[in-house]
Amino acid sequence: MANKGQIGVTTENIFPVIKQFLYSDHEIFLRELVANAVDATQKMKALAASGDCKEELGDLKVHIELDEKAKTLRIIDNGIGMTEEEVDKYINQIAFSSAGEFLEKYKDQIQNIIGHFGLGFYSAFMVSKKVTIETLSWKEGAKAVKWTCDGSPEYTMEDCDKADRGTVITLYLDDDSSEYSEKSRIESLLQKYCKFMPVPIVFGKEQEWKDGKYVDTDKDKVINSVEPLWTKAPSELKDEDYLGFYRTLFPMNEEPLFWIHLNVDYPFNLTGILYFPKLKDRVAVERNKISLYCNQMFVTDHVDNIVPDFMTLLHGVIDSPDIPLNVSRSYLQSDAAVKKISTYITKKVADRLEGIFKDEREQLEAKWDNLKLFIEYGMLSDEKFFERAQKFALLKNVDGKYFSFDEYKEAVKDAQTDKDKKLVYLYATKADDQYAYIQAAKDKGYDVLLMDCELDAHYVNLLEQKLTDTRFARVDSDAVENLIPKEDKVKLEMKEDERYDLENMFKAVLPEGNDYFVQGDNLGAESAPVLITQNEFIRRYREMSALGGGMNFYGEMPKSYNITVNMENPLVAQIWASKQADVKPQGELPAEAPSDAPEEEKTKAREAREAVRKAHRADVEAFARENDLLHQIADLALLSNGMLKGKALSDFIARSYAIMK
Repeated sequence: MANKGQIGVTTENIFPVIKQFLYSDHEIFLRELVANAVDATQKMKALAASGDCKEELGDLKVHIELDEKAKTLRIIDNGIGMTEEEVDKYINQIAFSSAGEFLEKYKDQIQNIIGHFGLGFYSAFMVSKKVTIETLSWKEGAKAVKWTCDGSPEYTMEDCDKADRGTVITLYLDDDSSEYSEKSRIESLLQKYCKFMPVPIVFGKEQEWKDGKYVDTDKDKVINSVEPLWTKAPSELKDEDYLGFYRTLFPMNEEPLFWIHLNVDYPFNLTGILYFPKLKDRVAVERNKISLYCNQMFVTDHVDNIVPDFMTLLHGVIDSPDIPLNVSRSYLQSDAAVKKISTYITKKVADRLEGIFKDEREQLEAKWDNLKLFIEYGMLSDEKFFERAQKFALLKNVDGKYFSFDEYKEAVKDAQTDKDKKLVYLYATKADDQYAYIQAAKDKGYDVLLMDCELDAHYVNLLEQKLTDTRFARVDSDAVENLIPKEDKVKLEMKEDERYDLENMFKAVLPEGNDYFVQGDNLGAESAPVLITQNEFIRRYREMSALGGGMNFYGEMPKSYNITVNMENPLVAQIWASKQADVKPQGELPAEAPSDAPEEEKTKAREAREAVRKAHRADVEAFARENDLLHQIADLALLSNGMLKGKALSDFIARSYAIMK
């Protein structure tokens, strides 16, 4: 036969759990107690609005009083108070919140009750050795009651002489929590958690400068704004209001680019204001600048689960009673509602950007450099955002002209379609450093984009996947003749021993520590003698690896460069003729051993052949090291790529002076 029963909670064990584990940070106690006081005040307003309560409401502020010497902290409200029965129901029975049933009864009069769990009050015991409640209910004929507990399961309840409606909670701070007996600490917590609560929060008096010091005045110091900007209708607000609020939130920041006012009541409740900060100084990008509020009570500034990762670059406020929190209201619980809210916010951001593109194109272009990082990050990390962003994302060329994706394709398709019918987008990452390559491309009638954002290696890769029949090539990744091949090119014919000599000749005068792939080509008599480029694929993936692209293999490889020697250049022809005259031909190599010969004979034959190659290579390298013209053209190529430094640069300068004498 099955047994039925109830799971019991041992009260001797519940207080250590609350004190040590319920809340992620002990400072939360003040937020919870003030939130309870605000709820009690809001309930009082609802009772008056419904007509159930006819008495004067009186002072509906929440007062915080601190006695630094006695180490006591009081939270005082003139809200609905509690009867003895209600204290027994809502305080003595842990986690029996009054908010739920009150909301159900007065749902038409009040929306922003904060508490739902009934555990907030017990956070007081994280910092207190004793807590008292003195309370008088609004109900006619109610008697004042005092509740006292020292953090053990035992409590006392007795009548008291409290004469005015509401509740006073007194915390007798324990020795381990003496920091909360300091005025500055309490004020900082109130500013952090209660800055925008919907009921005035009073802590101390306003001060004025008098007789060389600050002294208290008779005016209460209200630390919060009961109607923050996000609670107002966008139609009531001007640009100055949004900018002023931003300065309140982030007093040390530059003015934002623009903002989005969130305001939705179906299928969930969500309000807030998100600002686009300037991101030009990308080293100083700040995250965790979006604060989450629940009915104007600060919860957290880690909103990773509410907004997509790229939107954590935005600044501002989100307020929603519908975002599911854990029991301590310190972090988010994952559920379907969060995904819906995330989708909505992403849509609103995309709507705003698309609206600016359509209606204020000049403004978008003027702010693009400060906005580009955010847009690219979103397109890289969120597929749905990419689909929307294709409509408003811009491409900027080295001349500072902006294009939409469709506009740019139309502008360059005639000149920049290669022999395989692929559209080639040329780009530079550092316009000054790559000036010569950019100019060579322009001379060919090509346009060059400026891709100078640190995400652009990833972004270019993404665009190649998304844009049909399109590839990207950095303007210095090859000779300009090869960037957009229009027809199959006839390769330069060189004998194997000539290619070997050319490779060893240039490697002898290039800096050590890199991999070089030397090849001869016919680029025309007027083109540079030597061109140093980096393979587009390897260079791009190295950059992606450096940004944490999950491609560490490429990041660990040595830098590699393609050395293209223009055999039609007169200077190269002169050097090559000198080499032919001064260096004896390698001659015929000793024969290889037969395949069925003993291993010892094969090794001996290989060594003999290598000895001939080595001797010839040494002659070529000796010639190269002594040839000033070879050094000069190699150094010029290095110089144009920013690769000539230290002693090599000094030697180049001295050699240049000597040549001009």
